[in-house]
Amino acid sequence: MYLFPIRMLTGKNVVNWICIIRSSRKVLPRSSGFTGVDWKEIPPVFQGRKIAVAGVNYRLSPRATHPAYIDDAAAAVAWVMKHIGEYGGDPTRVYVAGHSAGGYLTLMVGLDKAYLARYGEDADRLAGLFPVSGQTNTHFTIRKERNIPFDIPVVDCYAPLNRARKGIPPLVMITGDRQLEMTARYEENLHLEVILKALGNAKVTLYELQGFDHGSVYTPACHLILNQIKP
Repeated sequence: MYLFPIRMLTGKNVVNWICIIRSSRKVLPRSSGFTGVDWKEIPPVFQGRKIAVAGVNYRLSPRATHPAYIDDAAAAVAWVMKHIGEYGGDPTRVYVAGHSAGGYLTLMVGLDKAYLARYGEDADRLAGLFPVSGQTNTHFTIRKERNIPFDIPVVDCYAPLNRARKGIPPLVMITGDRQLEMTARYEENLHLEVILKALGNAKVTLYELQGFDHGSVYTPACHLILNQIKP
């Protein structure tokens, strides 16, 4: 198993846990796929709360190719689920969040149960999923690795849309303004929302944050996530 870095932020009287899957550049903000990383601190909005945060990383393309980074994210989430008791956490209150590439990984780990099952965990035990501006089609980095045209949508086993199912954890999807976001990013998330609700998932919500683009949506998304999980 790949040994990835995990940065922990804990506090007194912890009530909730949130496992943040980093974008390829920072914790939750701007991203360019799975190709670069820059370590940053846990977002300030999560500090000083009754929340413990695990910020995790994953292998990057092109040195690693799909599905390595999905598996790394799953291994990290499974680690948190297994070990939160050692940090005073409650295994029934583990949430997963991520921005851009991290949002895509959040969806894949939460919707495709096979990834967490490899590490002895059940995705349905997660308290909730918070993908921010994540792709719901097959990620463009995976398309690039397979020499598929970058700008042509693909929906296969590496697309969260393809892994839609009934009985998923509560899901809150967040995107920037559809006029400012990356091409069709809001529409991809809208498509997933419609499909999941049609399958019988009642706890699925999509927020479009007006006036924010793919990068600037980070700060208001953090506040929205905090509001959703506060005790």
